[in-house]
Amino acid sequence: MEKPLAGIKVVDLSRFIAGPYCTMKLGDMGAEVIKVETPGKGDDSRALGPPFLDGESAYYLSFNRNKKSVTLNLREEKGKEILHRLIGEADIFVENFRMGVTEKMGLTYEDVRKMKEDIIYCSITGYGHNSPYREKPSFDVMIQGEAGLMSITGFPDGPPQRVGVAIADILGGFHAVEGILLAMLVRHKTGKGQFVDVSLMDSIISILTYQAGNFLATGDIPSRVGNRHPMITPYESFETNDGYVIFAVGNQRLWENFVKVLGREDLNEDPRFADMKSRNQHPAELKEILEEITRQKSTEEWVRVMEDNGVPCGRIRTLDQVLTDPHVDVREMVIEKDHPTAGRIKLTGVPVKLSETPGEVSAAPPTLGQHTDQVLGELGFSAEEISGLREKGVV
Repeated sequence: MEKPLAGIKVVDLSRFIAGPYCTMKLGDMGAEVIKVETPGKGDDSRALGPPFLDGESAYYLSFNRNKKSVTLNLREEKGKEILHRLIGEADIFVENFRMGVTEKMGLTYEDVRKMKEDIIYCSITGYGHNSPYREKPSFDVMIQGEAGLMSITGFPDGPPQRVGVAIADILGGFHAVEGILLAMLVRHKTGKGQFVDVSLMDSIISILTYQAGNFLATGDIPSRVGNRHPMITPYESFETNDGYVIFAVGNQRLWENFVKVLGREDLNEDPRFADMKSRNQHPAELKEILEEITRQKSTEEWVRVMEDNGVPCGRIRTLDQVLTDPHVDVREMVIEKDHPTAGRIKLTGVPVKLSETPGEVSAAPPTLGQHTDQVLGELGFSAEEISGLREKGVV
């Protein structure tokens, strides 16, 4: 069967992560994604590294599979004309420029809607089009700080920490996909397109969930608690004799199994630890007691004995351990594709598994301008015309 988004055309003017992550996910599910880039330079992420694979940035490769790259000089009238023709055949338009840039380019939602009346136009910005901070430039680390995520990430005696991936950008990409798909449903019912306004700030605020809920309910400002959970104890990492083990003792039944395995059922009689509420009020005392025990065995020994007794536990693994795990192979979460210049490359796979219309990584990330001739040919340009456009620096 066809992929879910087969027949859908996306014009993608985005760069770095948030927009490219969005359009990559659309491409995974069958959309034709035409990535419009600047001749000679392309997406800024192409320059980020090392590492590079035969000149191709591993960073760029991570967000740009299943796309066609077209180079257009949008400072030239002919370049703008070609873009307008592409938009006229498109279903979706995605951009993540700084506020005000699309006005200068003549590519606001109102401008683009004149080119394609039912277009779904997705704009991804730091703060959103009606925010009082709409003019501020934004990068992921700034948003993690401004949206409060860093204030609750890290250990109490250390500095605030950013998450180890660009979580604001990636969540912005996720929410952009969600907004686009919802707009497509509406268009299917009404025939009308619409403007999808996605903010990285909103994306982080939306995942604050129970931390925000606690503050809104009490007025108490959440603080950093390291690997610990503010409302579940024990629920963090503990030192072993060769590393760390994670225990996630999420309810009273699991607690009773847990202390039984430890040989410390007497902890049930200690009023500091008898129930979850009490344990949450004495996490440091409990951790000290537990680590005296956990340091006596290796991480693997603890994982084995806890799993045998139904207590959730885990390891803290490095990416070499994760990405070679049998799970990754069975779930096809690392795949290999042939790249025009970098050769055989490895990429992460598609996380959503549809039984009847699965997505796939069908094409490696494109080289800069790899599909310019093909896409222009499909627009009706002859080989001679394309050659002339290239000589004039339009493509």
